[in-house]
Amino acid sequence: MSNEIIGLVMVGGMILAIFIGFPISFTLLFLGIVFGYWGFGDLVFYLLTLKFNETMMEQTLAAVPLFVFMGIMMEQANLMERLFDSVQKLLANVRGSLYLAVMFVATIFAAATGIVGASVTILGIMAGKPMIRSGYDVRLSSGLITAGGTLGILIPPSVMLVVMGPTIEVPVPQLFAAALLPGILLALIFTLYAMMRCWIDPSLGPPLPQELRATSKLEVWRDFFAGLVPPSALVLASLGSIFFGLATPTEGAGCGAFGALLLTLAYRRLTLATLQDAIVKTLEISVLILFLVAASNFFGAVFAKLGTPTMLTEYLLSLDLPRHIILSLIMLLIFVLGWPLEWVPIVLIVVPFLLPLVQKLDFNMTWFGILVAVNLQTAWLSPPVALSAYFLKGVVPQWELSDIYKGMLQFMVLQVLGLVLLIVFPEIALWLPRQLYGN
Repeated sequence: MSNEIIGLVMVGGMILAIFIGFPISFTLLFLGIVFGYWGFGDLVFYLLTLKFNETMMEQTLAAVPLFVFMGIMMEQANLMERLFDSVQKLLANVRGSLYLAVMFVATIFAAATGIVGASVTILGIMAGKPMIRSGYDVRLSSGLITAGGTLGILIPPSVMLVVMGPTIEVPVPQLFAAALLPGILLALIFTLYAMMRCWIDPSLGPPLPQELRATSKLEVWRDFFAGLVPPSALVLASLGSIFFGLATPTEGAGCGAFGALLLTLAYRRLTLATLQDAIVKTLEISVLILFLVAASNFFGAVFAKLGTPTMLTEYLLSLDLPRHIILSLIMLLIFVLGWPLEWVPIVLIVVPFLLPLVQKLDFNMTWFGILVAVNLQTAWLSPPVALSAYFLKGVVPQWELSDIYKGMLQFMVLQVLGLVLLIVFPEIALWLPRQLYGN
C-alpha cells in the first residue's frame, strides 16, 4: 500500500474515532504514531518530539490562556448586566428595544470574551426574563441571543483567531484587523433583520412596559457609561496596542488580563473564591486547546509526510474547476463538519489539510482565515448539535427547544449571507489590514 493511501486510511480512522466519541487529542497522537510508523518507520518518533517542542516554543499561543482569563474575569465583573439594563431603559419607547440592547451588549461582550458559551449564557440570563415579561417573540428573541453570542469567536480578541494564526501562517494582528469589519457587519445584519421584522409586525417586539421603565434618566445614563466605558477602554487598549504594533498579541493579552483583574477588583466582585474559579477555568480551557494544538500539529505533519495532501491537491486541480467553485466546496465541507465538531478540531485538523490546495489556488490566506471563522459561527446555530441552543435553554427554561432551533435557523441563514458577501467583496475583510500593514 502506498504512503498516500495510508494517509487516507489514517484520516478515515480519525473521523470514525471522533464520531464514536474517543478523546480527540489522544486519538490524533495514537493514529499519528501508528500510521506514521507504518509509513516511514522510526522517524515518526523524532517528528513527534519536534512538533510538540515547536508548539511549546510558539510565543503567540501564550496569548490563549491570557485572553481566556480576561474573558472570564470580565464576565465575573458583572458589567454587561448593568450595560444591558441601561440600554433597554434608554430605548424604552422604541419597538424592538430589547433586540437593540441584546445586539449592542453582545457586540461589546464579544470583544471582551471570545467564549461563545459564556456569551450566550450571560445574554440569556440578562435578556430572557425581560423579553418574556414584555411579550417578545420567542423565536426571534432566542435566535438573536444565540447569534449575538457567536460573535465572540470572530470579533477580536478572539481565541480562535489566536490559534488559527500560526496554523495558516498569518500574523495574529493581521487576522484581528481582518475580522473587525466582518464582525461588525454581521452584528448590523442581525440587528437590521430583527428591527425590520418588528417594523412589519409590531407584536414581535412591543415597547418596554411602563413598570419596567426608569424613574431617573440620570441614573440610567450613569449606569450606561459605567457599563460601557471600562470594558470598551480595556478592549481598545489591548487591541489598539496589538493593531498598531506597540505590543505583541501575548503582551496585549497580558495587559488585557491584568486590566480585567483590576476592573473586577474595582467593582468589588473579586474574591478569593472567584479568582480561584477563574484560574481553574482558564487552566481547563487552555490545556484543552493547547494540547490539541500540539497533537494536531503532529498528526498533520505525519499526514503531510505521507504525501496525501499533495495527492488530493493535484487530483482536485486536475478536475479543472473554476477556483471559486473549489472554494465553495471547501466552505461547504467546513459548514457540514461544523455540525458534529467544534471549532478547535476543524481549525487544527481540517484547515491544515486544505492549506496546500488553497495556496495552489492563490487565495489570500488572511481572507481565507476570516471565511473559515465566519463559516464556523454557523456551527453554533446548526442542528443537530447546535450547542448554543442548550446553553440558552439552560438559563431560559420557559422557551421550548424547538422554538429556539427555529429561531436560530433564521440567523444561520443570515450568517451564510454574511459569508457570501465576504466572498463576493473580499475588501470587507482586507481593507483594514491593508490600511494598517500595507500589502
